Amino acid sequence: MCRNIRPLANFEPPVTDDEVHAAALQYVRKISGTTKPSQANAEVFDRAVAEVAEASARLLAALVTTAPPKDREEEAAKARRRAALRYGT
Repeated sequence: MCRNIRPLANFEPPVTDDEVHAAALQYVRKISGTTKPSQANAEVFDRAVAEVAEASARLLAALVTTAPPKDREEEAAKARRRAALRYGT
């Protein structure tokens, strides 16, 4: 999985449209192999981002779980601790 794409399911507060779009953009960038498409590919690139974001939003809305929602700050702190161990900072 691309390291820049973060899990978005079961968070409190719920995921925002901006977060879903950012994840979709990272995914399309990864599979297309480019961060900025040429003018010739800009339309299909943007359409792919919109379609992936739409599918992701539908998925997140449909998921069900019995687990309590995760706290964003707590999860961010865990990620910072993992990074500190990994990179020695």
